[in-house]
Amino acid sequence: MPPALKAERSTQRQATMKPRSFLTLAAGILMLAGCSSTPAKVDSGPIRARTFSFVGRGKPAPAYADSREAIHPMIQGAITKNLAGRGVSQVPNGGDVTVAYLVIAGNNASVTSINDYFGYREDGADLLDKAHTAYTGSKNPNYFEAGTLVIDIIDSKSFKLLKRGHATRSLLRNVSDDVRTERIQEVVDEILRDVRIAQ
Repeated sequence: MPPALKAERSTQRQATMKPRSFLTLAAGILMLAGCSSTPAKVDSGPIRARTFSFVGRGKPAPAYADSREAIHPMIQGAITKNLAGRGVSQVPNGGDVTVAYLVIAGNNASVTSINDYFGYREDGADLLDKAHTAYTGSKNPNYFEAGTLVIDIIDSKSFKLLKRGHATRSLLRNVSDDVRTERIQEVVDEILRDVRIAQ
């Protein structure tokens, strides 16, 4: 199936989401972690790194796609701040490890991914399928909007996936950039909380 079709699937349901229902959704996404060959969590132990770089940006998104450009500096800034606090500094390219991230946004009708900095891997489509199943498979008929951030840490020489983590949150509308930046930092810190660095 072409990525554009995988990225956008829809049905028709609308209402408002209750906080308890969102916890059920997040748990559903986590339960999918072991259901296929594409794991939603990976931890291969301590990571040996002093430097990291982000995956090079792929080709620009098509004109019809919502690339949400403003989100990238916020996510990259949060990842850079977290890893710098562990003694791993960002370099433009050629770091000891490569950091890739995938943003999945959706509701109980459709999901879409922003994969500009995730690289060319089948995992992106598989993770989108998992999120689609979790987002749209909820028995709760109430409307919600949520976002999932997936972060991968990859060995830059062997390309082995060393760490994958994710977190899901309800999407906030009409908030300041400061609030959005703070929330993204909180999500990134949660995802990278268990990363162990051995320099």
